Amino acid sequence: MNYSNDKVKRLLKSELVKRGVSTSDLVFLLNEQGLSETQSSITSKISRGSFSATIFLQCLSVIGCTKFEIEDFNSNFRIAAEPNIEYKIKNDE
Repeated sequence: MNYSNDKVKRLLKSELVKRGVSTSDLVFLLNEQGLSETQSSITSKISRGSFSATIFLQCLSVIGCTKFEIEDFNSNFRIAAEPNIEYKIKNDE
């Protein structure tokens, strides 16, 4: 499973663009949630693509992305946030 930083940063950047959220907006939203992030720290983390799963999920959460789907790790690695599908709930009854 080849999971590069570039693929994760592209997901985050695409979600920011999709929602019209700038990096400065993201910093403001994160700081509103009690995180101490600066414009340069977030820009640097996103640019490198080296951030923790925690900051990744916090970023997605504050911009309103509540679900995403990861498909096909081995070939072209397709990743999509908030797909237009309904999830089937399995009942163990």
